[in-house]
Amino acid sequence: MQYRANVTIELKSGMLDPEGNNIKRALGHLGFETEDVKTAKKYTIDLDAESSEDARQKVDEMCQKLIANPIIHNYSIDLREA
Repeated sequence: MQYRANVTIELKSGMLDPEGNNIKRALGHLGFETEDVKTAKKYTIDLDAESSEDARQKVDEMCQKLIANPIIHNYSIDLREA
């Protein structure tokens, strides 16, 4: 069965986010005041798997081995049938 996983990678709390800080500063120059700006990356992964549990396990393994750095990142997986 075909599945589509949307994976969101975010920096853990306390990690420096220079890109988010630059965007916050630029928004301030444009007149938009914000409390904070955090950046995140989103990956869309299409894959074949026997079940949703199998698909989630495969995507989780992909995140742990390559996509996310578990020391500095948190990630979430939104899985749906394609």
